[in-house]
Amino acid sequence: MTYFLTQLANGLSYGLILGLIAVGFVIVFTSTGVLNFAHGSVLLTGAYLVAILHDPIGFWPAVVVGILGAALLGVLINAVLVRNLAEPNPGTAAILMLGVDILLLTELTRRIGNRVLPIGAPWGADVIAIGGVTLPTSRAIAAGVAVVVFALLWYLFARTDTGVAMRAAAADGDTASLMGIRLSRTGATGWALAGALAAIAGVLLASFPAPGVAPTLAISAFAAIPAWVLGGFDSVVGAIVGGLIIGVVTALAVGYEAELHVLGRGLGEVVPYAVMIIVLLVRPSGLFGRKEAVRV
Repeated sequence: MTYFLTQLANGLSYGLILGLIAVGFVIVFTSTGVLNFAHGSVLLTGAYLVAILHDPIGFWPAVVVGILGAALLGVLINAVLVRNLAEPNPGTAAILMLGVDILLLTELTRRIGNRVLPIGAPWGADVIAIGGVTLPTSRAIAAGVAVVVFALLWYLFARTDTGVAMRAAAADGDTASLMGIRLSRTGATGWALAGALAAIAGVLLASFPAPGVAPTLAISAFAAIPAWVLGGFDSVVGAIVGGLIIGVVTALAVGYEAELHVLGRGLGEVVPYAVMIIVLLVRPSGLFGRKEAVRV
């Protein structure tokens, strides 16, 4: 039972990190209609900045720079590429984002090489043990950070003019534009928020038990895609719930892989997509998504 609770705790904390990434997908999709497949490279960029700057300027200042850098990168992608599409189309934009992802990942891979860059997190490899349940301190901190960020996002969307404008633009862009809401501004804000969330998730993923920042970290963003699709393309709450479900399922699959050896190795990598497919067969719009959301 203790082992199960440990896996469950690890799964929940990992799921909250996936939720941060998935919420970034949702915000970009609802604000500009783009399936942002460059999200992984943006995440890696934020973590990379922290890895190379934590030594000269300190960990926390480096985190601030990493978050701002990833947010700025998101804004630039939107301003230079997304807004200049001759014919705004989700399929065209998705292909464009794949190209951006390849270019950014190639450059970051060239810079990192075959190294694994330490993130410099002050909590190191500490572990928390409560009632026999063990959890890396980094994962406990990740869970706390994610909860705080989700609370701040709720306040932004529910209590601020910027958040209300973004919700209105997401619900009906044409009507929102007629009411004086600048869609270019809400789009830029959405990309900046997504970039910031990606950087935060990247720092948390690159902390213990992960060895540090490597090009493969970008793949973590794609691990959040089942959470995004599962919760619904256009639902922030769905992205969080989807992240928790995928995180727990992945942790349990990895933890009990020996008992499930009949299903083969690498079960933890396959199960999230299997769960996603099963849910979509029953509910194509996802658990919380609107039925009119775009699908490709």
